[in-house]
Amino acid sequence: MTMSYAGTTALITGASSGLGAEFAARFAARGANLVLVARRTDRLEDLARKLRDSDSISVTTLSKDLSRAGAGAELGEELAGRGIRIDTLINNAGFATSGPLVKEDSAVIASEISLNVASLVETTRAFLPEMLAAGRGALINVASTAAFQPVPGMAVYGATKAFVLSFTEAVAHETKESGLRVLALCPGATRTEFFDVLGSQAAAVGRLQSASQVVDAALRALDRRTTPVSVVSGLGNRLLAGIAQRLPRNISLAMAGRAVQD
Repeated sequence: MTMSYAGTTALITGASSGLGAEFAARFAARGANLVLVARRTDRLEDLARKLRDSDSISVTTLSKDLSRAGAGAELGEELAGRGIRIDTLINNAGFATSGPLVKEDSAVIASEISLNVASLVETTRAFLPEMLAAGRGALINVASTAAFQPVPGMAVYGATKAFVLSFTEAVAHETKESGLRVLALCPGATRTEFFDVLGSQAAAVGRLQSASQVVDAALRALDRRTTPVSVVSGLGNRLLAGIAQRLPRNISLAMAGRAVQD
């Protein structure tokens, strides 16, 4: 079953490139109107023009730094003031840092935690009541295969994604009687600007997937009669995540450390 989102509105954070832009194109193709949020206004506007022309939908763009405290709540208030109600929320915005914690910049990792964790929770809380009331959309939180074990060399990033996975699975259980589909999407290494921002390819464990392949995995999960609470994109990534969960903690920890730091 391929779900249609005609007549609904999807809010996508981190929408200017990579997975966010791919999600925007796919939901537009399924008939959803869009609210696209990111910091880079020029890229948002370019994407919005293309999607309006190709899919004849409404696209609203908002330039916002979601790593700021309170930005998620502000977003909710701003859209409410415009009379825009959200049926689907895709929390995709996030970034990673790498290296031993003792060498990381304190301000940068504080921003990483704020964006990957605090903003995701705040934005989810801001829009969850109206999404539950609509009962026809989805909540997708982008986690990572880094969520399944600690990641030495990317300690903060791995911990933020473990939080996203745990948080999303809990919200899925809390809302299971509603019509809202709640999914934690766990990609492995993906061909996006992620590694440009990270400044290293060391964390690219396994075969790189395209953004299209990752979004395919998410949409297949949403199209199922019963949406799973989480999905790992790619067979190889699913095998590695499964192994990490079954191994003794000290062994999976050592393996992750070698994979990232080698």
